Amino acid sequence: MAQNDLVVVGIDVAKDKVDACIRLRSLRLTCLSRPEGYRKMVSWLRKHQVNKAVMEASGGYERGWAQVLREAGIEVRIVDPKRVRSFALSAGRLAKNDAIDAEMIAWFAETFSEAPSQAHDAAREELAALVKARIGLIELKTRLQNQSGHAAPGTVQKAHARVLKSLVVEIEKLEAAIAAKVAATADFAERAGIIESVPGFAETTAANLIAGMPELGKVSDKIAAALVGVAPYDDDSGKRRGERHIKGGRRWVRNAIFMPCVGAATQNNPVLKAYYQRLIAKGKQAKVALVACMRKLIVILNTLIARRQKWDPSRYALS
Repeated sequence: MAQNDLVVVGIDVAKDKVDACIRLRSLRLTCLSRPEGYRKMVSWLRKHQVNKAVMEASGGYERGWAQVLREAGIEVRIVDPKRVRSFALSAGRLAKNDAIDAEMIAWFAETFSEAPSQAHDAAREELAALVKARIGLIELKTRLQNQSGHAAPGTVQKAHARVLKSLVVEIEKLEAAIAAKVAATADFAERAGIIESVPGFAETTAANLIAGMPELGKVSDKIAAALVGVAPYDDDSGKRRGERHIKGGRRWVRNAIFMPCVGAATQNNPVLKAYYQRLIAKGKQAKVALVACMRKLIVILNTLIARRQKWDPSRYALS
């Protein structure tokens, strides 16, 4: 498709409705998130020969619309809301409402039209939903356990105990569903075998990475590290040389693999443990050294998955 033939619509998704904007043609449409609204939107987009729809990640509300548009043969790209908002602010657009947001999404997509769209993968989307649900229940369980450590009336303690017992059961059900999904999908099972071959990484970490990092094995090492959010960025100006810091990335993935990486770097993985200890010996702070180990692990996994190889300690001994 020639670049001049690209017609983009920006769609701002809310719980009950969406606002759409074809900016280059000054066209707007609002539709309810119902079957009749879906049909109205598809008809309108086809009428104006739209071939790419861009919307922000909206806590899951975008999924139904994305599915409808994909089924209608329209390419869909999901973008980070923070990037769109930063883009709008850089353009001096301070006001914000649904119609303005739709226009900003369209403008952002037109400006960065060469950015590739993530291919839709229904199986990975289902796995991601299961993985995130498990993480949510784990976080709730942790909060309740922390509250149970404080003095409280017996009725409160008993209520917490009942909820915690129920949470344990539901978490186990989700873990079984996650394991079944990975086992039933050939690509997932192969990736899981590679990830779990790394000392310190088990089934849960493998599922988190499969769901949250489908790009592993398909992008450069630098991009893989940036997507997780463990790539260091310069902070220099003139003669000043500031400290490098990590920024951005997929926070939920980074948080999900942090403790497994800590275990790998300090206990379970001899190669990473030696690397971590050398960094500490050089005066690096523990957190800095751990982030460096996370980055190293992501780079190694990116290579292993690309080559369809399992962990070999002799190959990845770090000097």
